Amino acid sequence: MSTQSLVTQIAALQDYQRYEDLHWSGTFEEYLGMVRHNPRIARTSHERLYDMVLDAGTQTYVDNKKKITRYKFFSDETHGGRDAIYGLDIALMRLVNVLKAAAMRYGTEKRIILLHGPVGSSKSTIVRLLKQGLEEYSRSADGALYTYEWALPEELRYLTAGEETFRSPMNEEPLKLIPPEWRQQAIEAFGLFDPGDPEAGRKPFRPYVPGQLNPACRFIFKELLAIYRGDWAKVIQHVRVRRMLISEEDRVGIGTFQPKDEKNQDATELTGDINYRRIAEYGSDTDPRAFNFDGEFNVANRGLIEFVEILKLDVAFLYDLLGATQERKIKPKKFAQTDIDEVIIGHTNEAEYERLLENKFMEALRDRTVKIDIPYITKLQEEIKIYVKDYNPERVRGRFIAPHTLEVAAMWAVLSRLEDPKKQNLSVLQKLKLYDGKTMPGFTQDSVKELRKEAKREGMDGVSPRYVQDKIANCLVSDRGQANINPFLLMNELESGLRNHSLITSEDQRKRYRELLAVTKQEYEDIVKNEVQRAISADEEAISRLCANYIDNVKAYTQREKVKNQYTGQDEEPDERLMRSIETKIDIAESRKDDFRREIMHYIGALAVEGKQFDFRTNERLYKALELKLFEDQKDSIKLTSLVSSVVDKESQEKIDVVKQRLIRDYGYDESSASDVLTYVASIFARGEMKGD
Repeated sequence: MSTQSLVTQIAALQDYQRYEDLHWSGTFEEYLGMVRHNPRIARTSHERLYDMVLDAGTQTYVDNKKKITRYKFFSDETHGGRDAIYGLDIALMRLVNVLKAAAMRYGTEKRIILLHGPVGSSKSTIVRLLKQGLEEYSRSADGALYTYEWALPEELRYLTAGEETFRSPMNEEPLKLIPPEWRQQAIEAFGLFDPGDPEAGRKPFRPYVPGQLNPACRFIFKELLAIYRGDWAKVIQHVRVRRMLISEEDRVGIGTFQPKDEKNQDATELTGDINYRRIAEYGSDTDPRAFNFDGEFNVANRGLIEFVEILKLDVAFLYDLLGATQERKIKPKKFAQTDIDEVIIGHTNEAEYERLLENKFMEALRDRTVKIDIPYITKLQEEIKIYVKDYNPERVRGRFIAPHTLEVAAMWAVLSRLEDPKKQNLSVLQKLKLYDGKTMPGFTQDSVKELRKEAKREGMDGVSPRYVQDKIANCLVSDRGQANINPFLLMNELESGLRNHSLITSEDQRKRYRELLAVTKQEYEDIVKNEVQRAISADEEAISRLCANYIDNVKAYTQREKVKNQYTGQDEEPDERLMRSIETKIDIAESRKDDFRREIMHYIGALAVEGKQFDFRTNERLYKALELKLFEDQKDSIKLTSLVSSVVDKESQEKIDVVKQRLIRDYGYDESSASDVLTYVASIFARGEMKGD
């Protein structure tokens, strides 16, 4: 064992150089040199937030002929996808476009960004990612930003009631210390900007630093200017510039306001309040040094302020909010308007937004708001990701989640959010599959675009992911004795919860959700039937032989030739019964059989021209038809339906065990869930045979 103490060993893990970088301080002259080298350290809050999102990278893809940009920042890869946002790329594109316009000062920097959507649609998570991202970005080299403090010699400490240092209470940009009347001229004259380099792909950048100092720093600045008879250079010698680290916990650069009871709401929570203890030191309640700049607008300067359920704000707060958005100023009690630089973002639900539309007193707020709809997910695969992230083998120990359990829950949730299609030949389940990227005869990408366009409120209603997560959790902690949870257990839990669901407002809605559960159950039945069929017919050699036989017959048929019987050696007519038994499995009508057979031969011929050999696995439709044909041929020999009886002979049991092992190996089942699925599918076939009888 090491002779070093544990404290010493733990201390060795510290990165001292990083600590020094994050706590850098220097003169104003040194800071100007840093700005000349990299003007982007003097960015506005909107510029910094936009750059932060872009720095994580982007990915472009096409969805139904629409070019979509996915911003990797919202995948939260830095934290292993802990707060990842799924299926909302279009909504997030709109949000980033607003930030881009604000960064370029096209007007949206003077607006409230309002995230609007149903409960549980990720509004809070998006803001949490932005706040967390700002904290981490401010600690990186690319996201570094700086503020300042006054460092006064002993003879001048009477300005700060004996304090050696006085920090800028609103963490302002140090360039604001250059008086406004010659600030822009100084930036231009002394090269505190980046002219850009088109060849290197670097865009020009000029720091935008409007407005006056905050009242407290303005007071000290003016007092020092009077002492030094207007010599700005001597005043600046008392300035120490330091690195600013955005932190929600320390209330630096991030503010959060959450409305409380109307009787307890106070505007000073936003703009700060007088420090009555300090009045005795400074002699007046109008002395800015006796003011606490600790309102949420004050602490959020240079960063972001979040308004939780913003539309529940009391009207008394409305005027502060309007000034902060349009004028970029706040009005602290007994002081002049004070400049701020921060992103204002709020979120609200559907009911509160409806109230806003009805309230004429809120028209000014509506006019200063950029609304971004954050709907529920309407793509099945994206919804599944939410539940897989929370309920996977690493997180769920001691309970096995059977295949398709999370999928059916996600399917039901998405179905509840979709509007019934107006096309009579399309079901809501088929619509879900089209949205999920599946292809269907008679529907093109343009058709899917049209479906989305006609359903204007799609995703704004339906079942919340939280409801599904609660029911999954109930199943996992259930003491009913099951070793695993399966789709039926979860669907039963989802259905029983509908009786007391607080967000269901009508019996018709409850009825519709139950009907959609029935649709989901039927789809699950089809899925497991297909899996068991594939497991039974998973003999690749048998499929290959069947395919070769089929192709030989199709070739002879299309070329009007005969087929040599490999057993008798005689030439015979193509086996029409064999060909049709395969083709009917994928709904090839009698009238279309010639076209399909020619299509297969053309496909094989095209591959031959390229020097490639035909492989039935590459033709999905043919592969499916061969599997189904082989299943039909083999299911009787396996006697799957015997599973529903109490007696199974040894030969059948051996064959069933082989199928079970294929389910475990190829489809992710465990021993128990594979047995359950086989028994269930056997009961389906048994019902089918009884109907046939």
